[in-house]
Amino acid sequence: MAEFAVIGIGRFGRSVAVTLQQLGHRVLAIDKDEERLRRVAEEVTHAVQLDATDAEALRGVGITNFDAVVVAIGNYIQESILTTLVLKELGCKKVVAKAVDELQARVLEKVGADLIVRPEKEMGIRVAHLLASPSLVDYLEVSPTFSIEEISVSTRLEGRTLRDLDLRGRFGVSVLLIRRDGQLLISPPAETVLRAGDVLVVVGENRQLSKLESSL
Repeated sequence: MAEFAVIGIGRFGRSVAVTLQQLGHRVLAIDKDEERLRRVAEEVTHAVQLDATDAEALRGVGITNFDAVVVAIGNYIQESILTTLVLKELGCKKVVAKAVDELQARVLEKVGADLIVRPEKEMGIRVAHLLASPSLVDYLEVSPTFSIEEISVSTRLEGRTLRDLDLRGRFGVSVLLIRRDGQLLISPPAETVLRAGDVLVVVGENRQLSKLESSL
């Protein structure tokens, strides 16, 4: 069981905090807004009202003891940056910070954030890919050039094997697993016969994945 602190309990911060708690971890929710904390108090381990830019207040709740601290303030750019800086100066092991734009992301990187997330941008990219490719079930960018995609197997491909498709040879794309009737076929062999409704979970370069999408 790990321990996490989430600073800023808006929609994004609350989602992170509650999900971590549901996954079996201990979560401290921090916000200046008493009402936000009241709404989340029963869904996390602890909820504390304080100013996250106050180093002494953070030290008082043992902020450096947590496995990671998530700065989910986002829209209050100055407060987000200052909080991230204070956390790094205090010696927190890992600081994850939310950014609303590229400028904020660059500044957060410079003040020491270990991981920067841009949920609005990432969701926008995901939705665009899903709209552009009808066979695409889901999409996850793992780096600027590589992604993981879930691709639905159509009736046109039913009965063919992975060897027949030769996704690695034709597109440079690897099949990680197949989702079938609620089960996962991990590292499926080349002889695996596809069924309509199967979902292929594939990984590859974005340009190669785009070629694959257009061919299905």
